[in-house]
Amino acid sequence: MGVAGSGKTTIGQKLAAALGWSFRDADDFHPPENVAKMSAGRRLDDRDRVPWLAAIRRHIEGCLARGEGAVVTCSALKEKYRAAVLVDPARVKLVHLVGDFDLILERMGRRQGHFMKPLMLQSQFDELEPPPHALEVDIAKSPDEIVAHIREALGL
Repeated sequence: MGVAGSGKTTIGQKLAAALGWSFRDADDFHPPENVAKMSAGRRLDDRDRVPWLAAIRRHIEGCLARGEGAVVTCSALKEKYRAAVLVDPARVKLVHLVGDFDLILERMGRRQGHFMKPLMLQSQFDELEPPPHALEVDIAKSPDEIVAHIREALGL
């Protein structure tokens, strides 16, 4: 989890590959209406997020039911969003990618073709309710260092 541009997709893909697990990006769960809204530079409201979070939860429930390891990204900025997707805290672990606003803004400026616009980053920081029980990871390190830290900290 983390604000837009914090590296959720990059780290998630690398972690999943290192573990031999499946990977799903939360962006893939958005209905077309949400993507269109964000592409137009408009923020999602809680009503927009309900079907998105429900789809993520169903995916996680399915992976758990099948006994499959998986990495799923989600901004999960608010506690109520995390409550909606964290099916079983004993088996689903939360990693919070944390970084400096300027570093993330600079990284977002280099992304090509993403619907989340850099000008929306401040709203992400404004909405963020840092989770008290997540593994917090500094994104200033390299992706390989971050993945190694996550694996060590979670015993993976």
